Amino acid sequence: LTRLYLSVTVGQCGNQVGCRFWDLALREHAAVNKKGNYDEALSSFFRNIDTRSGGDGPDVYKGKIRSLKARALLIDMEEGVVNEILQGPLRDVFDSKQLITDVSGSGNNWAVGHKLYGCQYRENIVEKLRRTAEHCDCLQCFFIIHSMGGGTGSGLGTFVLNLLEEEFPEVYRFVTSVYPSGEDDVITSPYNTVLAMKELNEHADCVLPIENESLFDIVNKIHQMTNSGKLGSTVKQSSLVTSGAGCAKTAQERPFDAMNNIVANLLLNLTSSARFEGSLNMDLNEISMNLVPFPRLHYLVSSLTPLYTLADVNVPSRRLDQMFSDAFSRDHQLIQADPKHNLYLACALLVRGNVQVSDLRRNIERLKPSLHFVSWNQEGWKTGLCSVPPVGHSHSLLALANNTCVKPTFIELKDKFMKLYKKKAHLHHYLHIEGMEQSCFSEAISSLSDLIEEYNELDAIKDGPRTDPSRLKIAV
Repeated sequence: LTRLYLSVTVGQCGNQVGCRFWDLALREHAAVNKKGNYDEALSSFFRNIDTRSGGDGPDVYKGKIRSLKARALLIDMEEGVVNEILQGPLRDVFDSKQLITDVSGSGNNWAVGHKLYGCQYRENIVEKLRRTAEHCDCLQCFFIIHSMGGGTGSGLGTFVLNLLEEEFPEVYRFVTSVYPSGEDDVITSPYNTVLAMKELNEHADCVLPIENESLFDIVNKIHQMTNSGKLGSTVKQSSLVTSGAGCAKTAQERPFDAMNNIVANLLLNLTSSARFEGSLNMDLNEISMNLVPFPRLHYLVSSLTPLYTLADVNVPSRRLDQMFSDAFSRDHQLIQADPKHNLYLACALLVRGNVQVSDLRRNIERLKPSLHFVSWNQEGWKTGLCSVPPVGHSHSLLALANNTCVKPTFIELKDKFMKLYKKKAHLHHYLHIEGMEQSCFSEAISSLSDLIEEYNELDAIKDGPRTDPSRLKIAV
């Protein structure tokens, strides 16, 4: 049975990233699938249906592609982004049975998304999830994309996460969460993020935190490289790095397009093993099983090289070994962190392209001495090799690190939350929503504090002497 993945995108940011992902995934498959046949690679993320049956017929598994439908559910409490997708080039990939929208938005308020819309839309969401899941004979993983700072992404996004656990307890929940930047213009974003984090701590199997700040830095770096003419690099006109042409009617630049592309590229690499052949396939469940030794410490730091795909930026390919070094440098992290000087619990390398197992081994041996691994998991590497590289590149690499370097991000978040909370600032906006109590805030901040404390305990091991735990002495 083909392993199938179902994506749920919630809120403006989630749906914009999702839109880029589907657009780029279709282009990747088009570059490989020249005959237009529906194959196993496509079936993991797309259904192939005969439109003559009104879209409700069974999937057509043999022969030509008839009509591809993404295995996805799009949820937003404002219509703008979803409507834009439905008017863009991807309109045929979704139908009305896969959409849930409202017109009023969540007003940057977690309680409105989680408590109000959660109750209101619960039945509708469950029904559409079940219907979408019924088309999957071997559903392996839910793939949730949302942001943490606003109201719908953080509130309704985590409500959906809880629903998935209730309705499909056996299926893994893999979450991509975009965290707000320090200069975020949403004054209540620390509340929304901390309230959402409690839900992620309790109900996600694996979370990829991504910081807007890091994405912004990366986009600036790409622009600097291309404008300085270094390395003979150029960005092609209306390229995917700089335009949202895949999602919008106009190709004019919107500030988040380039940032969303980077997250979409991360997701392309993350799912490449599920979509294409490779000598060492690694699916999303294996990442959760191998990289998460403690249930709550399931936050993975991702780094990506190259940072752009689809041959948009004509930068000469990095040498293979250089690519591995890049993946462990701060410039390529999608969160402002420094894993190299913190403690690794485990690390996964997902490589695409013409790369041999021997290349992987050689680079792991080369990098290992400079990385601190926890004493009981010195061999904590998981590797995946997918033979199909991103379009326009010979190879690419996504590194996922379970590392204590996420702690400063969480400490900073806690400080921002406490600044507002001590003054009781804006609390009334939340507490007048039915079902929202002040205890929700105190429980959320104590959940975050506990998480930070778990990382502290691990960091204490890192700085202490490296001794193995003592064993029971057996008298001879």
